[in-house]
Amino acid sequence: MSQLDLGLAANVSARHVSFLETGRSTPSRSMVLQLCETLAVPLPAQNTLLHAAGFAEVYNSRKWDDKELAHAREAVDWTLQRHDPFPAMALDTHWTIIKANEAATILLIAVGLNLGDSLLEAMQSSERLKAAISNWQDVLRHMVSRLRTESARLGHDQVLETAASNLALQLSDTHKTEITSGSIVLETRYVLNGLELSFFSMLSQFTSAEDIALADLRIELMYPANEATRQLLFKLQKSQMVDYSHFGDLQVIPQFTSIKI
Repeated sequence: MSQLDLGLAANVSARHVSFLETGRSTPSRSMVLQLCETLAVPLPAQNTLLHAAGFAEVYNSRKWDDKELAHAREAVDWTLQRHDPFPAMALDTHWTIIKANEAATILLIAVGLNLGDSLLEAMQSSERLKAAISNWQDVLRHMVSRLRTESARLGHDQVLETAASNLALQLSDTHKTEITSGSIVLETRYVLNGLELSFFSMLSQFTSAEDIALADLRIELMYPANEATRQLLFKLQKSQMVDYSHFGDLQVIPQFTSIKI
């Protein structure tokens, strides 16, 4: 943005913006926050700018089990549980799996992942995950673009930038230059022990968060992309237990009982 554009958007003069940039004027605390809001600066960077201007940081980053986040945790749990039998999981900025509903837990275990694992690391190094996704190159192209967008929004996050660069190296020449899926929304297609499940995703976030950890949290809501996947997921939900031989060889979760598909 030009100084004039920023001034108009923040309701201050371009001259004052210029003085702030050159150091001829010292910003007030409210001016720092006003400019940050106008530029959609992430909360951690707002703390950095406040500190640089000589003010105390405003935003905390509480741990997920902090009692002050109880209502937020309840909201996340409510969303995840009611999205069953479709998979849903809560992720942080660097794609660490914070929470998952039952359907997502099955899917994660099938590709060798658990709570606390990083999807970013898995995408870069897990052969098991890559083998489970039949349209891996389409998913890869989308993820490179998405990670770069997320990184830019955060003022260029090094973890996201590195992951995007590493994933870009895996792209085929065709997928580097063109979109090959041709659909209205990208599907991620899993093949697990002969079972095919196809999903597309939506994201949910706390739009009014004033805690860094909460602002970084997002919920990935996965929906069936075809009727066969939908029917399989409902069949799993009607069972009291899942036979994990269909999905993988990791630990069994006690909430489930047996199903034959």
